[in-house]
Amino acid sequence: MRCAGAADRTVLIAEEQTAGRGRRARQWVSPTGAGLYLSVLLRPGEVPTARLGTLSMVAGLALVRAVRAATGVPVVLKWPNDLLAGAGGGKCAGVLAEVGPRTAVVLGVGLNVTPSPVPVPLGPGALPATSLADHGARTTDRAEIASALLAELDRAERAWRGARGDLGALLDDYRAACATLGRRVRVELTGQELTGTAVDIDPLGSLVVAGDDGTRHSVSAGDVVHLRGGP
Repeated sequence: MRCAGAADRTVLIAEEQTAGRGRRARQWVSPTGAGLYLSVLLRPGEVPTARLGTLSMVAGLALVRAVRAATGVPVVLKWPNDLLAGAGGGKCAGVLAEVGPRTAVVLGVGLNVTPSPVPVPLGPGALPATSLADHGARTTDRAEIASALLAELDRAERAWRGARGDLGALLDDYRAACATLGRRVRVELTGQELTGTAVDIDPLGSLVVAGDDGTRHSVSAGDVVHLRGGP
């Protein structure tokens, strides 16, 4: 999506993406008709630049609310914004936030609605892909799901923007939806790894991990892998 001249809350929905990508430039497989692929341009000028990173978590929370309400699938979040479904915790959606000039932020959302007709690479920690249809979604109407998602995103983003980027009242709801909390995790950082238990999410959206050596670490970015043996 091009930011120049586009209005706040401009939405672009694609039927297919030929160069879809996620975090760290990973490929996001986006075949025709199988998913919901949308981008939203936001211009939260009143939000300090240092707090713009929490917007992707706001979008993740909106995804949880919309998917649960529209489809009945009991999805959860893997910090910061991967949407998981099923007992095996397969990934069915992800969010990418990119900051542009003049405090413009493009939120990209890829949601697997029906199974992909083409192979999908495993995610970090060999996380498999899944879809809402795989878990008994009561609707796979992408227009209906898109409408629900945009309505939830509008409500959550307005609350976030009104708090000048503070997660505020949204944080408790995010914590409740986040399956990472209480689990043993491996956090893959640039050039190193951290293993421990995810114990909290702070007001700036960082994941607090109690390391195996007893020290606490605040992680603002990194790939989180849910380890077996967690609750």
